[in-house]
Amino acid sequence: MPTPTQDPPRSRTITAHWLGRIPYGEAHALQQELLAARIAGAIGDTLLLLEHPPVITMGRGAKMHNVLVDPAARAQLGIDFHETGRGGDVTFHGPGQLVAYPILDLKPDRCDVRRYVYDLARVMIGLAAEFDLAAGRLDGKYLGVWVDLNRPDVWADDPFARRATIGKIGAIGVRLSRWVTMHGFAFNASTDMRYFGFIVPCAIDEYGATSLAALGKVAPPVEELARRVLPHFGQVFDAAVTLAPREQLYEKLSAFSPPPAHSRTESPASTG
Repeated sequence: MPTPTQDPPRSRTITAHWLGRIPYGEAHALQQELLAARIAGAIGDTLLLLEHPPVITMGRGAKMHNVLVDPAARAQLGIDFHETGRGGDVTFHGPGQLVAYPILDLKPDRCDVRRYVYDLARVMIGLAAEFDLAAGRLDGKYLGVWVDLNRPDVWADDPFARRATIGKIGAIGVRLSRWVTMHGFAFNASTDMRYFGFIVPCAIDEYGATSLAALGKVAPPVEELARRVLPHFGQVFDAAVTLAPREQLYEKLSAFSPPPAHSRTESPASTG
């Protein structure tokens, strides 16, 4: 009688938390607290899953001419605005978009920024496949996760120059400090795509953004999408991923007193 096989142990554990819809500034401050706690070893690898109210964010290399609405128009439209230390240019976050902020210590075996960015892309590619979408990634300034709008079920290995109709379904922007990550990715599900008309997303003016809904897919609630992304994180990062209540996250932070800001060493990674 054959002996039952067991899955091999994972190399790391990640605790995920669904935070619901929270303002960008609140989420950014939370990331900074978690980053300090992870560097100090006070918490383990952590994954924040959430969505934001409408907000335009600027990366370190962002140019203001890629924001096509002035402050008065943004206020009238109810769009928040933040400059941030992540890599990349300008992007939009809003309801109907799954945002993932991993706070991971990449030491000792994953200290490679390019690999980390590609791994985030692999997570989103796996998530897109659940909706029969063949997404893929591109190099250069075209980082992120893309879909062929004419044949969303096919991602051929043709040269990029031959792609006349592609759309970005997932954006990536990260920052690393002592090999601990913050920021992450945004995956468009039922996002109102009209908001992307107020920016030049990631400074790419020749191709636009797309979403599950825009591609004719039935987009689930973002909370369900957050649960469905967990196995993909586990597979890509060789991790045992568990979902824990958000209250547990704040309990951990309440027991940690971060070091003074001037003692922290940060090294941003530019992505898009």
